[in-house]
Amino acid sequence: MSAWSWVTQLLYVAAAVGFVLGLHLMNSPATARRGNQVSTGGMILAIATTFALVVHSGTVKPIGWAVMIAGTLIGAGAGLYMARTVEMTAMPQLVSLFNAVGGGAAALVAINDYVRLAGATTGLSETVTIFTILDVLIGAVTFSGSIIASGKLQGLINSAPLTFPGSRIVNTVAALVAVGGGIYMIVTPSVPVLIVIILAALAFGVTMVLPIGGADMPVVISLLNAFTGTAVAMAGFVIGNWALIIAGALVGASGSILTKLMADAMNRSLANIMIGGFGTGDSGPAVEGPGGDVRSIQADDAAIQLAYAQKVIIVPGYGLAAAQAQHQCAELAALLEERGVEVSYAIHPVAGRMPGHMNVLLAEANVPYPQLKEMDEINPEFPRADVALVIGANDVTNPAARRPGNPVSGMPILDVDHAKSIIVIKRSMGHGYAGIDNELYYNPKTSMFFADGKTALTELTAAVKTLVG
Repeated sequence: MSAWSWVTQLLYVAAAVGFVLGLHLMNSPATARRGNQVSTGGMILAIATTFALVVHSGTVKPIGWAVMIAGTLIGAGAGLYMARTVEMTAMPQLVSLFNAVGGGAAALVAINDYVRLAGATTGLSETVTIFTILDVLIGAVTFSGSIIASGKLQGLINSAPLTFPGSRIVNTVAALVAVGGGIYMIVTPSVPVLIVIILAALAFGVTMVLPIGGADMPVVISLLNAFTGTAVAMAGFVIGNWALIIAGALVGASGSILTKLMADAMNRSLANIMIGGFGTGDSGPAVEGPGGDVRSIQADDAAIQLAYAQKVIIVPGYGLAAAQAQHQCAELAALLEERGVEVSYAIHPVAGRMPGHMNVLLAEANVPYPQLKEMDEINPEFPRADVALVIGANDVTNPAARRPGNPVSGMPILDVDHAKSIIVIKRSMGHGYAGIDNELYYNPKTSMFFADGKTALTELTAAVKTLVG
């Protein structure tokens, strides 16, 4: 290996170190911004090194430079625009699209190198062929699967589990064709067979995600993110790039760990989720809920409960994100704290539509991180809470999870019903992703404040200020 090659590889390793440090710093919200900056610096170093490597090779023609520069500018511009304009409610869709782009790009890198080497006199090594097959399989599945997931989250595709006659047969055939084609390629390298593998993997990605319900999308997004990282690592092996190998392995490992944690938070196995359909794994006898009447409340009465409470626990959910009401929520909490009320936030691992959705949403409103408490930490505090203020959270607060025979059975929930009084802000009695009634709403301690999240919180803040005045 030449001195120049050693220098470039060391620079790639330095970039990878930036990714590792950045990921470590992202473990804490206090250092997450710095971690993002360090990771960005590592990526800039990796891109700059690649351009330097291309210049040194002297093999790229003007048209090649034009394509690379145009691609860099268009990609960077599109990414910057989407990141700055995306609404918090659409963040999961954006993450899923980024997964698709990452997986597709990794597959294209391997495909390009394979086709190039297939036409060379030196031929293809078995190692390159194996890593190419793995990259193409994982990358293509990630690409099509992530697009379907994004469509479900955006509402372009029905979020309910979707199947069609013979869907499982199609899924099985696609998997067998992809794996069988890969085995054939190891023995007999073939570009046409590679194309067949790509098409089969794309089909498998579609049929894999379509039967998965919207309630499981946080887990699916995390899993596809792990797939993206694995595909990138495989591409790194194909072209011999240390930065891609390390960065891909990091994303793959962290995504896999997060997927396992998310599945555990829903008390469901990953296999059950991937089979498709939220709650399809339940086989216990159904037990009817308590039922009852629903009590409504107005801003003035709710404000009295909040203003004269000693401890209030706020439970944010997707309704808070949909209403973009995080700033109004933070303002109300700050006002209550001025009156000496102890305020904290109960964060369920799968609240919202992606891992960490509520944390990011409330951080945008500068809510102090120590007030954000995870489920295991906050659940013992509900019996001491004078008021639990629920904003749009549905399935994650449903006491039906403690009974068998329904779509949320066994899922760990926030023990909101243990609070002394409960106020639920919701636009209607509509269902959550699981498609069932929330038994919390019929609890005698529960009062329903029917309004948009932003409107309700604004009215509550005004009413509390009137009491203070």
